[in-house]
Amino acid sequence: MTQDTRPHFAVATDGGLDAFEGLNNAVPVAPFSVNFGSRSYRTDEISRADLFKELQTNPQHPTSSQPTPQEWADAIREAGSPQVLAVTISAGLSGSRNAADQARGVLDGIDVRLHDSGTLSAAQAFQVHAAQTAALRGESLETALEWVRAVQQETELYFTIETLEYLRRGGRIGRVQATLGGLLNLKPVITVDKTTGAYTNVGRARSYKGGIEAVGQQVTRTYGEGTPLRVGLLYGNIREDADALMEQLRGRHPIVWSGAAGVNPVLNVHTGPRALGVAAAPDQWPWERDNP
Repeated sequence: MTQDTRPHFAVATDGGLDAFEGLNNAVPVAPFSVNFGSRSYRTDEISRADLFKELQTNPQHPTSSQPTPQEWADAIREAGSPQVLAVTISAGLSGSRNAADQARGVLDGIDVRLHDSGTLSAAQAFQVHAAQTAALRGESLETALEWVRAVQQETELYFTIETLEYLRRGGRIGRVQATLGGLLNLKPVITVDKTTGAYTNVGRARSYKGGIEAVGQQVTRTYGEGTPLRVGLLYGNIREDADALMEQLRGRHPIVWSGAAGVNPVLNVHTGPRALGVAAAPDQWPWERDNP
């Protein structure tokens, strides 16, 4: 008897995602928006190049907006299934999960399950990949959640930025600034705390180049030198920053999967133009471990 591989559910996510071509990230997205005064652009309406130009020339500091309940409802309907798993950016960083919860109230006939990724960007992409892989293989939504939660627990996101100014202006610096103690010339290594779902600082360096090295060292400290890794690299306006980190990691780890993506414009509002990050996880995906 052949296995029924027709999807039993679909996946949707929000603009906290930085999608990777090499992952199953092609799912409907409830977009975030970036606002310059009275002008507002959805995630898919402004390019990274245009954002960097605005950051350099527009005297107004941009803000970002979470998806509305209606935008979440649209993304869930676009998924085209009576059962949808909605993977959201960390509730500790955005109200998107709350908007998705509100959207459930207007979606008659669609069973919506919410999963707070507890993170964002490339680490969110890993979880969306797990969920969508389960859907494409005809697995149940419960199996998808098992895989997503396993990926959530084993994946860490680390990033560094050239300046703290954008996090400060956006009001998201919190524990990062407190840890650095006001020494704003230092470059932080930032992660998302698994307990709070908010940014926290795990390292620092005296230069941006040193910050890139510190990100790589933090990955190795977390997983142990020699551990095979899956890595999703992130970069702002300098693609070569990701290459430098990749070279460093290859010197200490077998890399079983890697991809690189530019940080999406809405997230770039908070990091500033030059940023470097990585989502890392050990060895194989959960379904590969289960089915050698």
